[in-house]
Formats: sequence, structure tokens, C-alpha cells
Amino acid sequence: MRPLLGRAPRDERGSAIVELVWLGVLLLVPMVWVVITLFQVQSGAFAVTTAARSAGRAFALAPTDAQGEVAARQAARQALDDQGLDGVPVTVHVSCTPYPDQCHSGTSVITVRVETAVTLPLLPDVLGSGRPRFALDATHTVPIGQYQEITGAAQE
Repeated sequence: MRPLLGRAPRDERGSAIVELVWLGVLLLVPMVWVVITLFQVQSGAFAVTTAARSAGRAFALAPTDAQGEVAARQAARQALDDQGLDGVPVTVHVSCTPYPDQCHSGTSVITVRVETAVTLPLLPDVLGSGRPRFALDATHTVPIGQYQEITGAAQE
């Protein structure tokens, strides 16, 4: 048996490359995931902002509040679809001040809030309740002019 002290040194050539590859993979993969996730969330933020603006305009241009609700939902859905968020759940809330029941009255201010969520990429169903999502929302305010056309009035 050879004594431990007289042992020949191990050849460590090539181990730096192996260490560099492992460290590169361990650091690069999470960093790429973070960048992709940030891009996905930013894209969703742009989409929900556009959806809120479109829904507010559609509601304000509709002749009645009931038709405005339908138009706002359709406009928000279309805006999200145009931005690549097909099939994501969307919620549209419309509120009006100072006349909550008559949004199309003169001097009303319509506030539309659109809520949705973006699925985070490259993550599986970890806890069994669906893929992880990042919630997004945006609001848009539209004033109704003081002077509105009255339709259906008897002409003299």
C-alpha cells in the first residue's frame, strides 16, 4: 500500500469547463425564465390597459346603459384578443358618478375597471389548482358631456 502523502496528484484538467457549464445552466435557466415571465406580464399589462380604454369608450358611445354594458364587455374581450390574450378570463366593472343608475346623463363620469390574469410561462400545475397566474387590472375614466342629444322627443 502506498502512503497517503506520497499519492500522485489528481489530474483536474477539464473540470473548469464542467463547472462552468453547470454554473451556467444553474444561473441561466432561472434568469431566462424571469425575463420571459416579465415580458409576459408586461404584455398583459399593455393589453389590460388597452381593454379598459376600449371598454370605456364603447360604454360611453352606446345609447343606453344596458347596451353600454354589452359593448364594454365585447370591446374588452376584443382588445385582449388583439393583444394575444385569447381565452383569458376577463371581468368588466362599470361605475358612474354622480348618477349611478343613469350613466349616460349629462355631466356623468364613467369609470370602467377591467380585470384579468396572465398565466406564468413554463410552470406546471404545482399544487393541482391550475397553472400559476398573475392578476392584472386597469381603470379608465370617461366623462360624458354636459349637453346630450335627446332622442324620441316630439317635434313641434
